[in-house]
Amino acid sequence: MTPQPWTDKISNHTQLGGIETSIIDNGAGRGTRIAWINTGTGLRYKVVLDRAMDIADAFFNQHSIAWLSHLGITPPQPFSNHDLDWLRTFGGGLLVTCGLSHMGGPEEDSFGERGLHGLISNSPAEIESIIQPDPAAGKLDFSITGKIKETKIFGPSLELRRTISGTLGKSSIKIHDEIVNRANTAAPHMLLYHFNFGWPLVDEGTELIWKGELYPRKSDSKIFKAGYDYKKCPAPLDHHSGSGEDVAFIDVVADDAGMCIGGVYNQKLDLGVAIHFSKKQLPWLTNWQHWGKGEYVVGLEPGTNQVIGQAKAREQKELILIEPGESRVYDIELEVIHNNNDRKLELLKNN
Repeated sequence: MTPQPWTDKISNHTQLGGIETSIIDNGAGRGTRIAWINTGTGLRYKVVLDRAMDIADAFFNQHSIAWLSHLGITPPQPFSNHDLDWLRTFGGGLLVTCGLSHMGGPEEDSFGERGLHGLISNSPAEIESIIQPDPAAGKLDFSITGKIKETKIFGPSLELRRTISGTLGKSSIKIHDEIVNRANTAAPHMLLYHFNFGWPLVDEGTELIWKGELYPRKSDSKIFKAGYDYKKCPAPLDHHSGSGEDVAFIDVVADDAGMCIGGVYNQKLDLGVAIHFSKKQLPWLTNWQHWGKGEYVVGLEPGTNQVIGQAKAREQKELILIEPGESRVYDIELEVIHNNNDRKLELLKNN
């Protein structure tokens, strides 16, 4: 084993990093299970085990990279699948998972009623394994794996098995998701990785990075229009107060290996984040911009579909159906880029 700077100098792997689980004991989130993960690079983040293993706080050195709502972390609300109830539990955070059978606005049809963005983010995980790094043995990888169910009797039964992993010394987060249909009938499936970035990473002049053809959700968008630089973050906007927002769907371009990149880069901080994902798995990238005062956030959201809801996806014959026993796999890597000119140039060439 090649000697490292820390060889023979540490007694416990947590001096470098690893996974620490705990329970929030105060405030709105009281009783919620979490796991702090430290990569040993300055990147550390909080996985909310009781909320589909989504990611709340995330920091690189002294800088927050995630946006958090006024609400913050709350326990799961399993009966929030009605109308806009999801918003009452939306704490923001680096990642909120939307799906597994619906993502988009509230709707009702002959197939049932579906609330905003589905059920999965309000479902707790059954933790199957936690693998800690063992630097003394030369093992720097770590991971946490859990199982989350979206199920009901006589209805769809989808199971998400999620592994979040990384390596000591690398400023990245890897997410591996496998979704299995445990029922005896086909199940509709939609999935959105709702990444939310906030200040100070996102600030006036921060660049939004993606490449592809853009489709504004509304024809009268005040941002996604000719002559407006919608890839530069503005100062807070009065017309984004309250529920003001602008959304666009991007048919993102893949490289020769079939991989896509969405990201943000703050030149003042020399700090960027790149989201790497497969065009085959997640063909669309949604850009959500909400520049309200005190609610200043941008979302970059790889997904299986445009965020149009199950009914419209079915009507357009774009709705995925997972057959009994069938599974689908998704892989995403989030990479933090700082003080690395080669990686910065690699990110910026996607703009």
